[in-house]
Amino acid sequence: MQRRRFVQGAALLALAPVLGAHASVPEATLAKLKESSLVYLTPLRSNGAESRCHSEIWFQEHDGDIYLVTSSDAWRARAIKSGLTRARIWVGEFGQWQEGTDTFRSAPMIEASGSVVTDAAVQDTVLGLMGEKYRSGWLVWGPRFRNGINEGTRVMLKYSANA
Repeated sequence: MQRRRFVQGAALLALAPVLGAHASVPEATLAKLKESSLVYLTPLRSNGAESRCHSEIWFQEHDGDIYLVTSSDAWRARAIKSGLTRARIWVGEFGQWQEGTDTFRSAPMIEASGSVVTDAAVQDTVLGLMGEKYRSGWLVWGPRFRNGINEGTRVMLKYSANA
């Protein structure tokens, strides 16, 4: 019995890089993520069409994924909670979406799948990184994000690039 478990474990270990791999963000886009202070995001509807809700938002890149904190009742959070996990993310600052033009469409874009982050250790890590990135506004927004997550009025979302 132990030999069978060993062989099964070895097979799974050999397949781990394939099974656990997720799409990575292209290097040029990753470089833009590291220098940009905002991303421009829209959830996708079930038919693949973009939502009417576009938003410029603070974010943190961590291990190739994009994290953000948003109101629990924001469309991007409600979309994920209802199973609409796909989104498009453009890297850069383009002004408020209501006032902007389609200039954001020329920026690096990532097709991604979103999820709600509930792991407190991941939340702490990402919030710490955001605090370093957004130092000038973090005295105000850091406690709002942290307290909001704890109270349930805000959620942390994670977007991973699609293959």
